[in-house]
Amino acid sequence: MSEGTHTVTARGSAASVVFKAACPECRGRFELAAGALRLAIGASDRTTFYSFTCPDCGTMVRKPAGERIVELLTGGGVRTLRLHSTV
Repeated sequence: MSEGTHTVTARGSAASVVFKAACPECRGRFELAAGALRLAIGASDRTTFYSFTCPDCGTMVRKPAGERIVELLTGGGVRTLRLHSTV
């Protein structure tokens, strides 16, 4: 799934889903298990994102997640944190 300047795709059965990801720092491309990713769902597109640590260079990567990315990640078993407004 391509959304902006990053790519997330999933493959495998529900028990063994892996996601293709890329690091904007070192330009590494790799596959990550659902447990290596985190998804935060906020009140807006600006506060909804996923994150992971690059296995090649160790950089903490944070990327925006639109509706389709959220669907892929949640369907693939990625741990999700729902952010709530305190207003």
